[in-house]
Amino acid sequence: MLISVDHGNKQMKTKNHIFTSGLYESDTVPSFGQDILKYNGKYYSVIQKRIPYMKDKTADERFFILTLFAIAYELQHLPEKKEIYDIQLAAGLPPKHFSGLSERFADYFKKRRNETEIISFEFNQKPISIHINDVLLVPQCYGAAVTRYEKIKNYSRVYIIDIGGFTLDYLLFENGKIDLSVCDSLENGVILMYNNIISGVSSTYDKLLSERDIDDILLGKDELFDDGVRNYVMQQAENFVVDIVNSLRERGLDLTSAKVVFTGGGSILLEQFFMKTGRIKDHLLIDDIAANVKGFEMLYYMRNGSR
Repeated sequence: MLISVDHGNKQMKTKNHIFTSGLYESDTVPSFGQDILKYNGKYYSVIQKRIPYMKDKTADERFFILTLFAIAYELQHLPEKKEIYDIQLAAGLPPKHFSGLSERFADYFKKRRNETEIISFEFNQKPISIHINDVLLVPQCYGAAVTRYEKIKNYSRVYIIDIGGFTLDYLLFENGKIDLSVCDSLENGVILMYNNIISGVSSTYDKLLSERDIDDILLGKDELFDDGVRNYVMQQAENFVVDIVNSLRERGLDLTSAKVVFTGGGSILLEQFFMKTGRIKDHLLIDDIAANVKGFEMLYYMRNGSR
């Protein structure tokens, strides 16, 4: 069974599930949390407080456990239960980190264990056994881009900009082909914006905002905060986007002379502010937060000559 997972710093995403990249560990069954996973004698539940940014997600077991959650969620959609599930895993890494971390990330799931070892755990008191027999890793921007390849392949120059939790990733397509010599991963994701806004609102207005509050304000869904707070949040988001555009310009990306494809949850949140800069002439927003996941799956089948 092929399972695609986007290991975001803010959210974990699969084809059918999105959940926060936050984990609670206990020696006993947690008294909270809808879903409980037991692995190697420890109990885990997903929580809303995300794990602090990790460039190398193989540094400890937390993202492996989150991957087991992702696999368990996807196995729920199968009509029949198996004694052992053979899992093919497709996942991604930021383009800048891809060459340096891809082998280590693949080992994290597969090669560090011998080829025949079965991984056993419990999910909501039901036993699950899996064998991860194949791992495909893909640059994250590339995964999202292939889901709209028919729309972008005829442009001479296309910049793919993926705004996630901690990183902003970009890469170039020229005449329908990926050019990894023009790619980078900037530590300019929306978590940085959240932290700046939360700190500013606390000191200026004596209000405590959550990241979800900020999302609601930016998307026009908030009805709780006064105009001062809302205006502050909107202005800081606008400033954040201007800084992003200037940073990209410094790296030689002229967004007025190419098709710009925005993807990632941060892009959905900030599209309106990019348009206000006047520096985007032609753009496409991929508003599917699971676009990378679907692209990883497409690339896996392309590699293996199926589907």
